[in-house]
Amino acid sequence: MITIPIEAITAIHNTPHQLVFEFAGAGSLALYWLHSVPGSSRTVLEATDRYAAASLADLIGGMPEKFVSADTARAMAESAYRRAMRLTDGAAPCLGVACTATIATDRAKRGSHRCSTAVYDGATLRIFDLTLAKGARDRAGEEQMISLLIIRAIADACGVTAPDLVLEPSETLEMREETHPDPLTLLLRGDADCVFVGTDGRVSLEGTPPVALLSGSFNPLHAGHEQLAQAAAALLGAPVAFELPVLNADKPPLGYAELERRLDQFRRRYPVVLSRAPLFVQKAQLFPGCTFVIGYDTAIRIIDPRYYDGEAGRDAAFASIAAQGCSFLVAGRVKDGVFRTLADIDMPSSLRSLFRELPERLFRVDLSSTAIRDAYREIASPRSQ
Repeated sequence: MITIPIEAITAIHNTPHQLVFEFAGAGSLALYWLHSVPGSSRTVLEATDRYAAASLADLIGGMPEKFVSADTARAMAESAYRRAMRLTDGAAPCLGVACTATIATDRAKRGSHRCSTAVYDGATLRIFDLTLAKGARDRAGEEQMISLLIIRAIADACGVTAPDLVLEPSETLEMREETHPDPLTLLLRGDADCVFVGTDGRVSLEGTPPVALLSGSFNPLHAGHEQLAQAAAALLGAPVAFELPVLNADKPPLGYAELERRLDQFRRRYPVVLSRAPLFVQKAQLFPGCTFVIGYDTAIRIIDPRYYDGEAGRDAAFASIAAQGCSFLVAGRVKDGVFRTLADIDMPSSLRSLFRELPERLFRVDLSSTAIRDAYREIASPRSQ
């Protein structure tokens, strides 16, 4: 019988670390232990039992090849870490804690009884693979062993000590560490220039360079954005990727929580490129040869000399964009009751060759993010009730 590791959990609660815990198959006792020792509100942000296969798949972006494996635990811990960062907006050291296990049940199992536990702190991933001796313990005993391993893994990440596991001779515990910096953290603090996010939510510093980009704040992502990307792709004969810059020339930088909120709109639907490039001259350096899909209002803004400290700076910026082989595809929009297009923009002749019009017959959506946000606020306002 394993007793509650009170000293270790007290020490965990006395550190500044906060965690999100995702578990499947076993681990509920570890959560109970964490809550049974005073101070858990300082440590536990959220915990979810991913017992249904669909629930686990929803967390990690698809059905895993093996439900109980180091790879699955890794994906769970990474998702848990991003959730913790979202809940705290990075105000505290965060941990993503995960456990996926298969243990004794009311029927015989052909495979081994085992678990993979992972803890991720945004820089280091610690993985613990435990194989238990079948028949040495009942289900409650196996749950206790796995929960003690989880507490040990959390304690290790917090820099405190925890009781050792007492294993049977045939049981094994393998531990390893991987250096694995969180791409979103690197991007937000300026240690990475761009990050690629797949439709499954996986974030990577490496990805396929985009042929065409639709850049925006996507607050919110709406049908106009989607139809614009589709129309531009049809005209260009190439896919159009969405690009979300975390820095903006006219708005405050995005924090971790807000960035995660906006990324939620794309998951299961579209890949996204994240960058620290608020200006198109910077985007051109990151994505040479790219076609930037923009709207009428954006076209007016990007030729405005005030963003470049004067006309000379603007012309130098566009010369740099041209040198990178980049260009612009401009979609029209309704302005003051009239559908305005590239032809309506008073543009220096030296810049014209970099701009191409997306015909109205291919795209016209009289919708804007600002109008949608205004409508949301109107609905939410007490005066509208």
